Amino acid sequence: MALTAIKANKSRGVLTTLGIVIGILAVVTTMTAANGLGNNFRESISALGSDVLYVSKRPWIITGNFLSFRNRKNLDLKEVEKLEQRLTSAKAINPSTNTNKNVKYRSKTLEGTTIIGTTDKQLMVSSSVPGDGRFLTPFDVQFKRNVCVIGSEIKDLLFGDVNPINKKMKIGRHNYRVVGVMEKQGSAGFFGGPNFDKQIFIPISAFAKSFGSRNRDLNIAVKAAPHISLSDFEFEVIGEMRKIRKLKPAEEDDFSINQMNQLVGAYNSVMGVIVSIGLVITGISLFVGGIGVMNIMFVSVTERTREIGIRKAIGAKRRSILSQFLFESSIICLIGGLIGLLLSIGATALISKLVMPASLSLPIVSVAILVSVATGVLSGFIPALKAAKLNPIDALRYE
Repeated sequence: MALTAIKANKSRGVLTTLGIVIGILAVVTTMTAANGLGNNFRESISALGSDVLYVSKRPWIITGNFLSFRNRKNLDLKEVEKLEQRLTSAKAINPSTNTNKNVKYRSKTLEGTTIIGTTDKQLMVSSSVPGDGRFLTPFDVQFKRNVCVIGSEIKDLLFGDVNPINKKMKIGRHNYRVVGVMEKQGSAGFFGGPNFDKQIFIPISAFAKSFGSRNRDLNIAVKAAPHISLSDFEFEVIGEMRKIRKLKPAEEDDFSINQMNQLVGAYNSVMGVIVSIGLVITGISLFVGGIGVMNIMFVSVTERTREIGIRKAIGAKRRSILSQFLFESSIICLIGGLIGLLLSIGATALISKLVMPASLSLPIVSVAILVSVATGVLSGFIPALKAAKLNPIDALRYE
């Protein structure tokens, strides 16, 4: 009966569902964009390693006075050597430093490319691996060889269809031979983070030779052995670094320990606020759509007052009348939700291709359908209750 009533007023039904379509489209698009960004971010920063601690001059996320961190003494390679001697429980210790330089191959130039000076142990502290060629070797590091491993985006932008392996390119004013291309990793940087595909790795010894090591900030990646708890390992690293830096018990640490979880926590906090604001805004359109459904249901109840009176006169109970109109409002909203969901699939593909990563998942589809039905139930409850409470005699007299 509910479906028959909807079919009898097709134009009204279409206009009623329009608000729900827009609301569900907005909600689903917001959630798919957030989901896509989250997946992209987690995949990208997995290259940092979940069981790796990063000893740095300053924390990755600064909440206090920046000047107090800026005035700290830089880490250096001598401290790395001492840490390797003392920290026997570490699986790998890898120093790295970075700078930005213009890179050139033939007539093509990329400006402000991230150059990372590192060692062969980079692969031990990171999940990223070369997709073509090889990575740096101990021989490259020991003899300060001018070789480099480029990111996949560097390969596409600078070399195009040319195989870059064994080709020479300029990094700053110095010639480097390409020995490898890293697998595509994506970017953690829709909000300004690093693009892992636009980096170039060179031996840290060659980095010092080409660009100098004086006043350069060094980062030390320390990978824990499999059997060691990361929290216990962190205390051990802090203790050894304090000894190396000869800090007194009362003195504060003049270095910072960073790890991937800090970035994930900060990202989740920021995205939580953004998604909440987005859902509030899109929720307003759903609210407006729900008000439209409620108004139409009041009109429907008024138009069918005599029908309700006849049904009650021959024994229909209140719950039967209530469920009929609730089902009608729910079907209207469900149809609108399904249309909005279909439109959001196209919108998601378009956003993912042109703007930013977006991903539609089964939980998002389930939420969209549940929200549609819930909106229908809430919007139709008061009109349905009014219909259920009608006095059959008064309803039969209604003209």
